[in-house]
Amino acid sequence: MGKLFNLFSYVFHPLFISVYAVLGFFLFEGKSFHYSEIYLMIIQIVIITIFIPVTFYYLLLSLGKVDSIMLADKAQRKLPLMIHAILLFILIRKSITVESCVELYFFFFGSLISTLLALLMVFAGYKVSLHMIGITALTVFMMAISLHFQVRMILPILVLVLCNGFVATSRLRMNAHTMQELVLGSLIGIVPQSGLLYFWL
Repeated sequence: MGKLFNLFSYVFHPLFISVYAVLGFFLFEGKSFHYSEIYLMIIQIVIITIFIPVTFYYLLLSLGKVDSIMLADKAQRKLPLMIHAILLFILIRKSITVESCVELYFFFFGSLISTLLALLMVFAGYKVSLHMIGITALTVFMMAISLHFQVRMILPILVLVLCNGFVATSRLRMNAHTMQELVLGSLIGIVPQSGLLYFWL
């Protein structure tokens, strides 16, 4: 059972959240886009939010700047979070713009705000759960998509809510975070996404 809970830490690693959000968005609202546009967006997001960060991770690993992809040490989080923030900024400036897809634009804008808040917390001497930032942001976004397009998504949202609990339990079982760090991470994931709903919902 413990291994099953630990699996959630890898399945819902922050690197994968952007892809889940985009796939969920196009699954329920892909009619307004051509297949070529969908594929192009997905490829761009995979490259910018997974491939490039993983490449930087292995570079930092080889230089001895990090020792785990989970970034358990506070000091080791600064550079990866800075890199992630820069990549998200490039994404919303050059690829997922407000003109091309307003819903995804504000999701990634919210993700950028959450990343910067997590970075500020590190400089302030606090560690927050990046996993909880990701899974809560994804959950709020999918709830908003359901409301925005008037699509019944009770089962997917219920599964996501349950996954929030599983991810939190996983991080506690792995001794990766305290309850306070999980709560702070959840707030940093929820608040920016919820606040930005005013501009597109």
